[in-house]
Amino acid sequence: MTHTPVKLTFEQYLEYDDGTDNRYELCDGELIPVPPESVLNGRITRFLFAQFISLIGSDRVIPNVLELQVLGKTQTRYPDLVVVTELHLELMEQRQTITLNMPPPQLAVEVVSPYRNQGDDNYQRDYINKLHQYQERGIPEYWIVDPQAQLVTVLLLVNGRYQATEFTGSQQIVSRTFPELKLTAEQVLKAKK
Repeated sequence: MTHTPVKLTFEQYLEYDDGTDNRYELCDGELIPVPPESVLNGRITRFLFAQFISLIGSDRVIPNVLELQVLGKTQTRYPDLVVVTELHLELMEQRQTITLNMPPPQLAVEVVSPYRNQGDDNYQRDYINKLHQYQERGIPEYWIVDPQAQLVTVLLLVNGRYQATEFTGSQQIVSRTFPELKLTAEQVLKAKK
């Protein structure tokens, strides 16, 4: 006898609690567990968190726990780091979820988990699936930090489409949203914090 999983609506998903600390993304109505991050990914995320909080304060910079509703088969994402506005803080008093009826966050950052090739799930998820979802969601700036390729890609939303600029080595990362941020790709990729 086979078991057919129950498909949840987004509203049911928001109410779901299995009594654990597990995190799930909603994909085509099914709960997909979010795996833990690698040590390096955690280090890079914490380094960026520290850099952004020194720039704009701690309330608006949220690592690993903010849930973002997106369009598509996978309806929720947990970016590695998100920068929100003061309005989001008011709207998210009950739950750290940005729904489709809220404005998009200012910035989403994904640190790519190790991958074998460009067809690998980790590569596909951050470089293709999330890129399209974040673009459709209207997130003005999306960073893809790829330790394996030693590359930081900054995607800026221009006329509804992302335009990518890649940074490597000692190149200073250029952020339209946070121009006062002074970081090189190497500092981010070799994060020690």
